[in-house]
Amino acid sequence: MWKLQFMTLYTKSGFCPELFIEYINMEAENMKFDKESAEKKRKIHTSEKVGKRAGFIFLKAFLLGLAGLAVIVGAAGFGIMKGLINSAPDISNLSVAPSEAATYIYDMDGKPVQKLTAPTSNRTLVKLEQIPIDLQHAVVSVEDERFYEHSGIDIQGIVRAFVVGVSHGKFTEGASTITQQLLKNNVFTDWTRETSLIQKFKRKFQEQYLALQLEKKMSKEQILEDYLNTINLGAGTYGVQAAAHRYFNKDVSKLTLSEATVIAGITQNPTQYNPIIYPEENAKRREKVLNHMLEQGYINQAQYDAALKDDVYSRIQKTDSETAEVSVYSYYIDAIVEQVMEDLQKQKGYTEQQAYKMLYSSGLRIFSAQDESIQQICDEEFSNPDNFPAGTEVGVDYALSVSGTDKQVRNYNTETLAEYIQEKNPDFNKMFATEEEARAAIAEYRAFVLQPGDEVIGEHTYIIPQPQASCVIIDQTTGYVKAIVGGRGKKEASLTLNRATTSRRQPGSTFKVIAAYAPALDSAGKTLATVYDNAPYAYTNGVPVNNWDSHNTYTGLTTIRQAITNSINVVTVKCLTDITPRLGFRYSERFGISTLYNDTALDVRQPLALGGVTDGVVNLELTEAYATIANSGKYNEPKFYTRIEDQNGNVIIDNTPVNTSILKPQTAFLLTSAMQDVVNYGTATGINLGEMPVAGKTGTTSDYRDIWFAGYTPYYTCSVWGGYDNHDMLPGSGSYHNYHKTLWNSIMTRIHAELPAKDFKKPKNIETASVCKKSGKLAVKGLCDTDPRGSQIYTEYFTAGTVPTAKCDVHVSMQICAETRLLPTSSCRTTTVAFIKRPKGSEGSTDDSAYTGPSQTCPGHTIIDKIKGLIDGKVDTNIPDVSTHEGQQGSSKKRRAEEDGDDIPTVGID
Repeated sequence: MWKLQFMTLYTKSGFCPELFIEYINMEAENMKFDKESAEKKRKIHTSEKVGKRAGFIFLKAFLLGLAGLAVIVGAAGFGIMKGLINSAPDISNLSVAPSEAATYIYDMDGKPVQKLTAPTSNRTLVKLEQIPIDLQHAVVSVEDERFYEHSGIDIQGIVRAFVVGVSHGKFTEGASTITQQLLKNNVFTDWTRETSLIQKFKRKFQEQYLALQLEKKMSKEQILEDYLNTINLGAGTYGVQAAAHRYFNKDVSKLTLSEATVIAGITQNPTQYNPIIYPEENAKRREKVLNHMLEQGYINQAQYDAALKDDVYSRIQKTDSETAEVSVYSYYIDAIVEQVMEDLQKQKGYTEQQAYKMLYSSGLRIFSAQDESIQQICDEEFSNPDNFPAGTEVGVDYALSVSGTDKQVRNYNTETLAEYIQEKNPDFNKMFATEEEARAAIAEYRAFVLQPGDEVIGEHTYIIPQPQASCVIIDQTTGYVKAIVGGRGKKEASLTLNRATTSRRQPGSTFKVIAAYAPALDSAGKTLATVYDNAPYAYTNGVPVNNWDSHNTYTGLTTIRQAITNSINVVTVKCLTDITPRLGFRYSERFGISTLYNDTALDVRQPLALGGVTDGVVNLELTEAYATIANSGKYNEPKFYTRIEDQNGNVIIDNTPVNTSILKPQTAFLLTSAMQDVVNYGTATGINLGEMPVAGKTGTTSDYRDIWFAGYTPYYTCSVWGGYDNHDMLPGSGSYHNYHKTLWNSIMTRIHAELPAKDFKKPKNIETASVCKKSGKLAVKGLCDTDPRGSQIYTEYFTAGTVPTAKCDVHVSMQICAETRLLPTSSCRTTTVAFIKRPKGSEGSTDDSAYTGPSQTCPGHTIIDKIKGLIDGKVDTNIPDVSTHEGQQGSSKKRRAEEDGDDIPTVGID
């Protein structure tokens, strides 16, 4: 009974009852209970008994203390583990799929044309069924051979790693399963920042705990798929698809066993086993992978031997040299990137940093609006030297960063290079006659700034041909940009200067239609027949307004149609002044011009009529303004992509065109009609697409610093700009002043080669009337058609309700003296002639001045004078002979031929 009591007591105390019973039995064996021996033993064992009792009490106390400590430690350990488990990520909401992936830009046919990726997101996700079974087995065999057997933790692997570590005195083998590695890469992403053993223990414990939980939640196939899409495989690639393209230029599904083992061997050390840089090291690792596969029964000996014999590394080097990804974006890709960044912030509310991460790391699918065939035509024509002036100069874009012996970084650039050259040559204008001259100057400057001990930490030299050009082509019905060229010459870097989308240049006379004539016809009651006196005129500050021709001639009474055709500055400024610069400014903004300043001291003023704006305009926006006219007055925001999808194909931004009517369709038609005359008879006579109708407007700024042609067909709108990057004046004449039109014509001729000719769409409510060019009113036969310069009657288009009702009152019929051309007396032989009545207050001489009626009276004639005149057959030499005049249109053509069709508005006058 006492045994049972002690056993129960000590069992509850945490001691082993079996050991205690064995101790009691030993004591009983030594006891004898007879009286004779009892006293003897008492004496003998008295001292021993005292000692044993003390020892027993000590043992009991020690064992009780040890049991208490065990309970405390156990409880503490349990609490720690419970805390680690509670602080682990919630498995129910956990995603181990890779969170970063490359974004792809696709063309209109759905073919990828550009990859956008951040340093850690060069990844393209694929399904497991797309990954060859050999690649799956290769990775499993070398990374986690019991992957298909364990439940997330490989106990056998842990024991093996421990034994190897103890025997070698160094723990080098890992025991992490694929499941754990997946968690480490996609959940515990901060593991590289762990600095203490406690941090590593916490992460490792939670990693193992979650691995067990994850295996209950996901299948082996799902885990392996996510892992193969996650792993770092060197050369900036993540996931097996990106690696397959980088090393073999093929889809992962096409990999051979030999190629699969190359990739499988990389993941343990992506730098050391990079097959491009270290093929020998990768080959050793690859052989190990093949050995594992052979040992584990994934391949047979024949497959093993064939794979080892494959000269796979020669193919990798060839692929690297021939098809390594081009890092420099095209001008069009530049524009897509900038527009997507802007749209993600404006439409989705992202910050700039969030938009950047979304663009480069979220696996977006961006569908470009670019037409590759049109883009190719543009690129080829910009590369054709025949489209540019001969003997052009070059500019440079130079940058140099050096670290001195004091470890301070010094930076030099194009501006400091120019300052150095200008110290010796004050007339240096940042351009060189040849590329050789430019490189020699850079080498001299480089030698000048470098000091002994300097370390060059960055340098680039870009040679830029001059003069430059840019081009934008838009489908006016949608606003989609089909092609752009941001400059001539080789593009050396991504997201650099794009003259098509960001450069601000003075628009010259292309702005006349936008700021003056469009609002005048659309909402100010003017028509194409409205007449202004093209006579000497000044801005309100007294500065004269000059016409573009070298003689600064004045045509007198001139219709808006004629003013558009021949780009007459005075008429344009008078028109804008009449409708107010404020109205012109409002329309310019409605056309999408965003670079203007709403200030009467800057852009809300008279020079706006001629494109005299503070900061200039961007080619993209000017092209869209003309595309609006081509699209019957409907404005579409210019777009470089059609939609953006996420990785799962969900549309996150739909760029379907949404147009806004900013002009009446009748106004757009009238402007188009007038600008067809610009091409057929006016300042753009060099433009010719055969039977395809073209409408457009030239623009040339003061001193030929900017030259433009913005034009359109029933299919596309295209604007070409030309000029020097440093705003210098284009020299001479001829090709330097007209290469923009040569480019436009070369590009658009090829684009329209297979397109059927068709007329511009004529809207309803358009009427015609015969009017007089000098009054803009209904023509009077027998009067307007007897003008000595030729008939002034022509047929004009009008919006219904705006046809003039009054008859011409500018042409007047007068009787004059046939001999003196003065007002007749009773003694004069008279003749009836049509004259021009100039507007009241007109000043200066114009083409009309010689055709106004006389104000003085003839002194009279005697009868003898009359008879003598009749006998001698004297003719009236002062009366113009219609047969000897070209007419107004003919003289205009002559002037255009002399000036090669250029128009130079005065800009920046005030």
